[in-house]
Amino acid sequence: MTETQKGVVALVAACVIWGLSPLFYKALSDVAPLEVLAHRTMWSLLFFAGVLAVQGRLRVLWRAFFSGGSLGVIALAAVMISTNWFFFIWSIQVGRATEASMGYYIFPLVAVLIGRVILGEHLSRAQWSAVALAGFAVLTLTIGLQIVPWISLVLATTFGLYGLLKKRLELGPVVSVTAEVLFLSPIAVGWLIYLHTGAGGVFGDDLVQTAMLIASGPVTAMPLILFSYGARRLALATVGVVQYINPTLQFLCAVVIFGEPFGPVHLSAFALIWTALAIYSTSALRQDSARRKARMVSEAEVVVATKSSRDASAKP
Repeated sequence: MTETQKGVVALVAACVIWGLSPLFYKALSDVAPLEVLAHRTMWSLLFFAGVLAVQGRLRVLWRAFFSGGSLGVIALAAVMISTNWFFFIWSIQVGRATEASMGYYIFPLVAVLIGRVILGEHLSRAQWSAVALAGFAVLTLTIGLQIVPWISLVLATTFGLYGLLKKRLELGPVVSVTAEVLFLSPIAVGWLIYLHTGAGGVFGDDLVQTAMLIASGPVTAMPLILFSYGARRLALATVGVVQYINPTLQFLCAVVIFGEPFGPVHLSAFALIWTALAIYSTSALRQDSARRKARMVSEAEVVVATKSSRDASAKP
């Protein structure tokens, strides 16, 4: 198996785990979302720290907190990802998984818009069209159902801002996420202590629920590791297209398995989003192809220039 094939397998596996994760959190519906989040944070920390220990990279984690300006960025990233995790868990448990899937569908378009507003990045005509269609989809749901799809917007925005903050961290994905959950761990531990000394936590009361809460660590960590492995071996545009497996599986879980409502208004909104993503993905693939061609031409010109220089120096 080639490195590219290994990358595809790893990336698909990561997206499938993420896409089927609603089934996991739906099975924990009897556990309060904050308790699930606290356990997810703690067991993720233990899993990631174990991975870094095996790799001999725990010192890198220590340095991450004390390198110039990193602590503040890590703290903000931790707030964004914990907010994202909480509302995702909550939305699954209360029967709003369809909105959650929509959030991860529109996330790439929100991220592009964040890049334009905050970083001043240029948007192509295709990207502006895709963003406009996504905005029209949100408006369709708002008018048609007389509700603002705020869960979708919160999930997409927090994940978009999280990605923006990660750009400022010169750390690998495993190290940075470990630093984030380590930052959150005192809050998680405090909440679990509060539950188990008064309000009544479920950990230890039911064998299945206890095992699932422990498993929330690997369920969080493994797809991230697989995604990181795959992304390093594939073109960015390919990664962008493949990761739509995640919200698609979430959407199927919501509608087919959970039986959440999906009427004409939902269909119209999702059709607009799917169209927007098709436009955006096509544009991204074309840009990636153009960059690769330009790089190949540049490398060929360097080879020709080097050969010509050698030939000229070899002449008497």
